Amino acid sequence: MAADRVVNAIEVTDLTMTYGDLRAVDGVGLSVAEGEFVGILGPNGAGKTTLLEMIEGLRKPDSGSASVLGLPVWPRNAALLPRIGVQLQASSFFERLTAREQIHTFAALYGVARAHADEWLERVGLAEKAGARVEDLSGGQAQRLSIACALVHDPEVVFLDEPTAALDPQARRNLWDLLSGINDAGRTVVLTTHYMDEAEALADRVAIMDHGQILVFDTPAALVQRLDAPTRITLADGEVITTREPTVEIARLAELGRLDGVQVQTGTLEDVFLDLTGREYRA
Repeated sequence: MAADRVVNAIEVTDLTMTYGDLRAVDGVGLSVAEGEFVGILGPNGAGKTTLLEMIEGLRKPDSGSASVLGLPVWPRNAALLPRIGVQLQASSFFERLTAREQIHTFAALYGVARAHADEWLERVGLAEKAGARVEDLSGGQAQRLSIACALVHDPEVVFLDEPTAALDPQARRNLWDLLSGINDAGRTVVLTTHYMDEAEALADRVAIMDHGQILVFDTPAALVQRLDAPTRITLADGEVITTREPTVEIARLAELGRLDGVQVQTGTLEDVFLDLTGREYRA
């Protein structure tokens, strides 16, 4: 029997975008399987947003190609629009419309019933703000409305550019649950984020970008394991032990009766990120 064919939702080959002397995206290749949740991490100016805009068909690459659901994204492909959902880093709404009118407008573009659009306001916690004009919403509320508008037509592939940047911790966790549910239902999700815990909690695989290139692309666990970072053991009295043999060290502490209040921290995705991109501030 022939092996099942692996279908990729996104295929990117040698994408490049330059602005003068700056290579914002430098020969990036990327494959994302159907139903996969991928996180893209990187410092400011790493090229994350530019890469996403080219994959979405919003920006013409200088070279290379991208396809989504087997269809080329450029020239702008009208056949793809009902099948993808896009939440941009900067929200843009029709002026003087209420939140309900806003999402109803988006729903109408896709032939989606108003009742279904109202359900999305409920799902992102904006039912009580349905009658408020978009200019009167807080930054976090506007962000949630933008996400609801991107998802109102139940797209097959979802692109989210820093979706939780303006959200409070509770709204952020609620959005995690929402995105996990969408992904569990078979949707492909690609998001950029600055939050390492977000990428670890949500993404099947993580791409770390810097200077327009993808440096690594793997599962969070594999990236941490590859780093081979030492384990930090913090004792109740504040003493910190750094070791590459945590099992041996914990056994020793048990023999000494010093396990109460012990905290053990292995390497994290943040350690991987800093190891690859450095610790200097980026403008």
